[in-house]
Amino acid sequence: MTDQADQPVQPVATVAGLAPIARDLGPATPKPTALTEGVLEASDALWAVPGVDVGYWECTPGRFAATREGYTEVCQFLSGRVTIEVDGEEPVTFGAGDTLITPSGWRGTWDVHETVRKLYVIIDDAPAPE
Repeated sequence: MTDQADQPVQPVATVAGLAPIARDLGPATPKPTALTEGVLEASDALWAVPGVDVGYWECTPGRFAATREGYTEVCQFLSGRVTIEVDGEEPVTFGAGDTLITPSGWRGTWDVHETVRKLYVIIDDAPAPE
């Protein structure tokens, strides 16, 4: 395959995240921002290019603090149930099939009721250094 200038063109491969609920995310480790004991998390990157990271993440029940500094995250919940609390807003409970977007600068608390698994897309929106 060549482009118009007769230069070789590399084919673009499809990235597939098949069976996301059964996917092995590797060993679970303690959540660094846990507010309760025993909160564990695991993740597995699916695809990454400069400025964008896509993968799966899972967390066991408990509470933890979260912030988004310099990046926005889009989450599609695949299983489990979590209530997200943000100062000045009503708590919202999310479960399988729900979508959450946490923009850069967001701060909140997650209260995981049942082990939750999500597909995440992280978009780096920090200004590029000059």
